[in-house]
Amino acid sequence: MEPLGTQKELLFTLVLQVGFSASLAALLVRFVKFRRVLFNEIRDSDQKVLLLLFLTPPLAIGVVLRIVGYHFFDLTLPGAFLLGLLGGRIVGLLGGSMLSLPAFGNHEWIATPLAALVGLLAGVIRQGMPNKEDVWHFGPFLFLNIPKSLWRLARHGQLNWAMIPLGACAVLELGRYVLAYAVHGKWLYTLAYPDWRWVPLIILATVMCVAMPIKIWNNTRIEMNLEQNQQLLLKARMDALSSQINPHFLFNTLNTVSSLVRYDPDMARIVVIKLSNILRRLLRKHETFVPLRDELDFIDDYLDIEVARFGRDKLQFFKEVDESTLDTFVPSMLLQPIIENAIRHGLAPKLEGGEIRLRTRTVDGRLTIDIDDNGMGISADRLAVIYNNGIGISNVRERLRLLYGDQFRMDIHSREGDGTQIRIEIPELVSAVTSALI
Repeated sequence: MEPLGTQKELLFTLVLQVGFSASLAALLVRFVKFRRVLFNEIRDSDQKVLLLLFLTPPLAIGVVLRIVGYHFFDLTLPGAFLLGLLGGRIVGLLGGSMLSLPAFGNHEWIATPLAALVGLLAGVIRQGMPNKEDVWHFGPFLFLNIPKSLWRLARHGQLNWAMIPLGACAVLELGRYVLAYAVHGKWLYTLAYPDWRWVPLIILATVMCVAMPIKIWNNTRIEMNLEQNQQLLLKARMDALSSQINPHFLFNTLNTVSSLVRYDPDMARIVVIKLSNILRRLLRKHETFVPLRDELDFIDDYLDIEVARFGRDKLQFFKEVDESTLDTFVPSMLLQPIIENAIRHGLAPKLEGGEIRLRTRTVDGRLTIDIDDNGMGISADRLAVIYNNGIGISNVRERLRLLYGDQFRMDIHSREGDGTQIRIEIPELVSAVTSALI
């Protein structure tokens, strides 16, 4: 161990170390290729090599700068852990070995084996996580949730997987200091400290050096997903607009209004108001999220026109909505493409018509929306095509994936002649959380 002098100098070094880690993360994320590789969960060999080329040179340079006297540049352990946690076992093992080579050349013989082991263990942790999205939940203040996570684990058996890398990072840093103490600091570098009371602060700084880059990169990832969602939302709105505003639709709607004027003027006025509500909703500012209440109001307006066109005997709509779900925020234009598909492809071809049922409920913090129709149904071959390439369904599915990652489910079950059932499950978002995203 190399002495740093005063306690103030040690504290200053730890602060600079965390700042260097955050600055390096902010610099790297500006590169498009780095973002593309980092945010791709499934990487081929070339992408893994590219990830190594982005991260290991600056980390290795930091080790060189530490050797010449700038202690805060050394991110050997957090850098190796970060490589394994984001890149997997191979990236962690190779990256840890490569970034520690300058230390090995400085006769710190344990540095390279330890860094390689840290990267490998971080990769094993990543592989063991059932949901890779939990990696991005490793934030700089995650340790404040330790009591809450322990309570949930003891009471409900729910494990916060983000706590696993947090604990592993702390244990590995502590192990590094124990190992350095055992060899008297000759073959392994660590920051010198006045006494063991400083070790928890040093461990916290190491955890922050891992958590800060993940937080910065996750914020960028969320912004990119929201931007892509806005593009898909715009496409969905334009598809819906062109669908509802095409001459055929307007002709049928206005023809219905002209017929109603003769024997039911009040209903004709209502249809015109419903049509204006649809146009106003489609042309106004594009929100990312809206309350479920607003989404259902839009569906009601759309269906009222369709019922006026087809007649109540041929098109019936039933809602079983849990009142507690009405203020839950959902992606804008989530239901309209599904309802439109059900009418156009499921119910319209049937001479006797049919019905659509919509149910909502919340279970264990998740909003479930079921949309069932008793229309023509879809064959198994065609269902696969619609799920992946259908204009309405695939757009909804892709937007859900961008907004929720692996936290959503969208299941479609259909049989020819029996109708179609669609179930959507998403995390329940309250207004306090979602209002910042709108």
